[in-house]
Amino acid sequence: MSETLQAVKGMNDILPDEAGLWLWLEDAVRDWLEAYGYRNIRMPLVEPTSLFKRAIGEVTDIVEKEMYSFEDSLNGDQLTLRPEGTASCVRAVLQHNLLYNAPQRLYYSGPMFRHERPQKGRYRQFHQIGVEAMGFAGPDIDAEQIVMCARLWKQLGIRDVALQINTLGDAASRQRHREKLVAYFEQHKDELDADAQRRLYSNPLRILDTKNPAMQALVSAAPKLMDELEPEAIVHFESVQAILKQHDIAFEINPRLVRGLDYYNRTVFEWVTTRLGAQGTICAGGRFDGLIAQIGGKPAPACGFAMGVERLLALLQEDGRQNPSARLDVYVVHQGEKAQNLAWHVAEALRDGGLRVLLHCGGGSFKSQMKKADGSAAACAVIIGDDEVAANEVMLKPLRGGGEQLRVCVQELQQKIHELIK
Repeated sequence: MSETLQAVKGMNDILPDEAGLWLWLEDAVRDWLEAYGYRNIRMPLVEPTSLFKRAIGEVTDIVEKEMYSFEDSLNGDQLTLRPEGTASCVRAVLQHNLLYNAPQRLYYSGPMFRHERPQKGRYRQFHQIGVEAMGFAGPDIDAEQIVMCARLWKQLGIRDVALQINTLGDAASRQRHREKLVAYFEQHKDELDADAQRRLYSNPLRILDTKNPAMQALVSAAPKLMDELEPEAIVHFESVQAILKQHDIAFEINPRLVRGLDYYNRTVFEWVTTRLGAQGTICAGGRFDGLIAQIGGKPAPACGFAMGVERLLALLQEDGRQNPSARLDVYVVHQGEKAQNLAWHVAEALRDGGLRVLLHCGGGSFKSQMKKADGSAAACAVIIGDDEVAANEVMLKPLRGGGEQLRVCVQELQQKIHELIK
């Protein structure tokens, strides 16, 4: 006997008993985004590898170690399963010239792929909801996206999340800071772990984000980017803070918050929780004014964020949010060839009237079918046998909350069911 095939490690099935909560969250998120004027965009799962190397940075962990890349056997193209959505979204905006007439507020959702060690809240195929605003230069859009998130947490009933913000300044200030960081860490090379030594000359800013306890004191004493900021960047960051304060959004300025992608500048932010262990970031983003030109378009400002669906669901489940059952109004029970024909017509007519109907398939006695009807969570059962066919009637039996079984004319059935379940 051959071995049963399993899903790829870190790529999980979402079963029907779990999917209801996913659908509920997706509906809530879609309504929330559309309330802020964001429109949906959908990009391919596979993109040219060069897109991510150019956008994310060749010396980031994602590009160096985590991307699923392969050669197209038909034409030799180098392709990659998307590890994040921003680069793909920018590519689509440029390819279709969406910024020609006006700025764009866009959102997308779907699976992303990173080859890393699977653990709770961190999978090789994971799902993100991404939000991008392109063509907006002012601090108001940065602040609005943060205020948006606060509204979503309130609507979903998610508690115990905290906001951390920082500014990365502009390219010139980051370059000055980079040079000082390299000089500082060179003086303490013996104290750097392997990751930090690897990043010292390629991406020293990422050393500040280390989780290694042995390096915390060293990193805390490192030169501060805040000391290098231009006046314009300082004013931008202060304006973001002022708007957040006006809306009573509590925040902490975390000078070590640098994000893991090279394309960020100025405002960056993370919403974090202590309830998911090491995977405490549930939503993160910031401004990426240089990315559009970096990918090949005319320079344009942009700001966005992404949230991890699995992590949001974990928080909801921890708070006792149950998987909502799919609503089912009617279970149609029938026995006999003529009864089956009528059952088909009745089921379709009820669906035409907006009801959710499960038509029994597979035969069986009335007793066995009624047992399945009781277990289906349907509000009522419609029972059809030879006697009912002859009389052009059906039996209508409430399954929830009591009530008597009724003999109902087929033409009046829909109205009776609506009265029963209202």
